[in-house]
Amino acid sequence: MKASEQQEYRLENLTCANCAMKFEKNIQALPEVKEVNVNFGASKVRLVGKATIEELEKAGAFDGIKVHPVTGKRVIEIVPFYKRKENIITFVSLVLLIIGTVISFQTSEANPFAIGFFVASIAIGGYSMFWSGLQNLSRFYFDMKTLMTIAIIGAAIIGEWREAAVVVFLFAVSEALEAYSMTKARQSIRQLMDIAPSKASIKRNEQIMELGTEEIEIGDVLIVKPGQKIAMDGEVILGNSSVNQAPITGESMPVTKVIGDEVFAGTLNEEGALEVRVTKRVEDTTIAKIIHLVEEAQGEKAPSQKFVDQFAKYYTPIIILIAIAVAIIPPLFVGDWQAWIYQGLAVLVVGCPCALVVSTPVAIVTAIGNAAKQGVLIKGGVYLEEMGRLQAIAFDKTGTLTNGFPEVTDVATNGVVSEEDMMHIAASVEANSAHPLARAIMSYAAKMDVTPDVVENFQSITGKGIEATLEGVPVSIGSMKWANEKTTITEKVQEEIEELQSQGKSVMIILRENMYIGHLAVADDVRSSSQSIISKLKNLGIKHVIMLTGDHPTTAHAIAKTVGVTDVRAGLMPEDKLTAVKSLIAERGRVAMVGDGMNDAPALAAASVGIAMGGAGTDAALETADVALMADDLEKLPYTIQLSRKALRIIKENIMFALGLKIVALLLIIPGLLTLWIAIFADMGATLLVVLNSMRLLKIQK
Repeated sequence: MKASEQQEYRLENLTCANCAMKFEKNIQALPEVKEVNVNFGASKVRLVGKATIEELEKAGAFDGIKVHPVTGKRVIEIVPFYKRKENIITFVSLVLLIIGTVISFQTSEANPFAIGFFVASIAIGGYSMFWSGLQNLSRFYFDMKTLMTIAIIGAAIIGEWREAAVVVFLFAVSEALEAYSMTKARQSIRQLMDIAPSKASIKRNEQIMELGTEEIEIGDVLIVKPGQKIAMDGEVILGNSSVNQAPITGESMPVTKVIGDEVFAGTLNEEGALEVRVTKRVEDTTIAKIIHLVEEAQGEKAPSQKFVDQFAKYYTPIIILIAIAVAIIPPLFVGDWQAWIYQGLAVLVVGCPCALVVSTPVAIVTAIGNAAKQGVLIKGGVYLEEMGRLQAIAFDKTGTLTNGFPEVTDVATNGVVSEEDMMHIAASVEANSAHPLARAIMSYAAKMDVTPDVVENFQSITGKGIEATLEGVPVSIGSMKWANEKTTITEKVQEEIEELQSQGKSVMIILRENMYIGHLAVADDVRSSSQSIISKLKNLGIKHVIMLTGDHPTTAHAIAKTVGVTDVRAGLMPEDKLTAVKSLIAERGRVAMVGDGMNDAPALAAASVGIAMGGAGTDAALETADVALMADDLEKLPYTIQLSRKALRIIKENIMFALGLKIVALLLIIPGLLTLWIAIFADMGATLLVVLNSMRLLKIQK
């Protein structure tokens, strides 16, 4: 497929799931269109082939759908509910209906004036519906508007003018409320789009200018004042400040940014002035990728939605057959054709599949949009449902349950040398080493305001340690075994060191003139939140929590004991993690893998749901994982599982509401109590119930 063949557009006025299906079918019928996908949740259309905007708008003319290019920012005017054309028409229809009803009650329903007002109410309130319905009927396409058109024309033929007018009015109200609710559900995407500013101050060739973000190039320097939003992804080259990253990562606390740190478009600079070198074009920024992935996710059909779509395909023809049977069969035995034709028309109205078709997508759109605002990217309805059904979660250790970098955890001296003096010796020697443990020691010394001195005769001895001369005195830092070769370590100190090693810590002995003066313990420390996260997951009903790590078994078991994990699989290579995930799926059913999205990629891909940490900073995490926690933080994992389970429950409730109300209404046929009023209330009630029920997902917060 050539890139030039693919076109993508944003849509306005796409109000219902049935309309999306019909719009997609109309576009597919265009001669030069090979493939088309209408994303109802994101209100977008993507097609392969050729079609002009005029052709697309003609295909959506039945619902007044407007088509706009997806590129570039476009200000969409939000028209208040009471100013929308369809709502004004509905109000006029209501006024005419009330006048007709008053006249009919004072005289009779057959009064010509009353009928005149009912006809006017039907014509004004139902014009667009009739036009679409008649066009559909001519093509033998039976959607909600077709069924309603047949029912209202039938009601008029048998003289039920008042009921026909009431049905038209209630249907218009139902459509308006559904459109309003879907607009509310889609606001999460619109809010994401509005996060990043469309213009920014740029320093280019020593001149400061204001440019639109689409004109900004990689390498340009952004000037960001306190209180301004950062317009582009980039790297801080001057200044320091605290930046509110909540729109991207969901973090509640601002993050300090200094020279060399990465910043994201759409985040808020709170305190100091910053100069930022642009590293990505506007279409490649993290927020642009999030918007794209969220929209794609909302267009992905979850298993329950696929089931509903298949069910609806057979459901509508069955309802039409039932309506025909109700209108024809009973009168053959009991007579009273008018009453049973009326019942058949009511069956057509109650059988409209709108509530059923919208039951799943509105919940998925709402849940994925809410998650995105909280800093969690769920890449499809299928993963939303899978998260809700998880039985087990496997965690990588380094950078997931731990901080991902070594830190000094314990410092002990022989009681003669002070801690500051010992750290001065250690930092002076380690300043010449590139080992990760050396960086941990240098960082700890910096926190103590210890400044290292220059050493002489520095030497690194592989597998043992390092030695040098400081102020003419030989000093050594290394392993316990090496220290024992050089001097005698007391039994008490050896016991302390063995205890630290049993906790999974690396211990370094410090010698001066081959005499023990102290020791340091360094470890990749456990995240402060890891223990509470594991506890929350177990409280949520996750039965099995597993740690998969390439680290030494002793270290792995020590970390696992701290955080509350009992199933530990250590010493694993990436391919071993993949095998472990596959065996866990065979044992436990649905299993999620939580990792950093880089060296855990095979295991993430094999898991039922791959969950990547720190998606905001790594493109790999955004691309490979099914779910990305945008902040480098596990706090959002229990929230995501809770949201997914709630979404699953609401989807099931929606399907039951949609079918249950219709079944109850259809059962009223038996005693002959089903009326057009009841039918439209059942259909409207079911639609509003599923939409409002789905809105509850907006309330779930971390």
